[in-house]
Amino acid sequence: MIFNVLRQVSRLLLPIPCTTCAQPLTDDPVPFFCRSCWALIRPLRGSACARCRRPLASPSALTHSPTHECHDCRTRQPYYAEVWAPYAYCSPLQDAIALFKYHGKVSLADALAALLIHTLPSHLEGDVLMPIPLHPNRLREREFNQSLLLADRVAAALKCPVAYRNLVRIVDTEPQTTLPRSARLHNLRRAFALHAPHEVAGKRILLIDDVFTTGTTSNECARLLCQAGAERVTLLALARSVEAGLVPEVWLPPSVPRSDTDLRA
Repeated sequence: MIFNVLRQVSRLLLPIPCTTCAQPLTDDPVPFFCRSCWALIRPLRGSACARCRRPLASPSALTHSPTHECHDCRTRQPYYAEVWAPYAYCSPLQDAIALFKYHGKVSLADALAALLIHTLPSHLEGDVLMPIPLHPNRLREREFNQSLLLADRVAAALKCPVAYRNLVRIVDTEPQTTLPRSARLHNLRRAFALHAPHEVAGKRILLIDDVFTTGTTSNECARLLCQAGAERVTLLALARSVEAGLVPEVWLPPSVPRSDTDLRA
């Protein structure tokens, strides 16, 4: 109670703007965002690929084939069995992930994890959660692994252990977002390793990442886990990149300026 009063007084004296709409924050429960902007973050709905959950252009795409997979999954079948990435990677969620990931705003971890936990499917099964690892150089630079922070909170909701020392990144590769699609897979060859492969044999692994883009990173990790004998690998991600024409109508009006925090995603 006293803390809330002090926070409201401090915001009157030193107003903090919402990252997305720039309006002053008052008693909003999510750090750096107003209630109105945070409410714009809604799960993706409609037809999606049965494996990677990529939104499909036609709402009737699954009418006659409920297990239909997208072109990428059919032509280059991934090692992961399923992807659960419930939100589109667009503002204001994109702004929040950028603050969390690149600007060290770890106070957003609870709110971001809650978005993922709220949408987890009832059929989800896993024996262990494993965050996508960072190379030690990147970890020293950032001082935390955003995927591990999300995994810790999801683990509490699923009552599932987290293993963060087994799967490691041993090659400090160029960021995937800086490379053309054709170079991304080659960039990650032999970039990951397992310290104890026997510990994943026969296990259902839940890989956790913050954003699912092309799936190259998660697929390389899944390949390593499957080759070590994992029964099934499922990827959980907070958000996924979506083609502009398939983004749900949750964008802010054009008059509201976009934050520049999304430029490094």
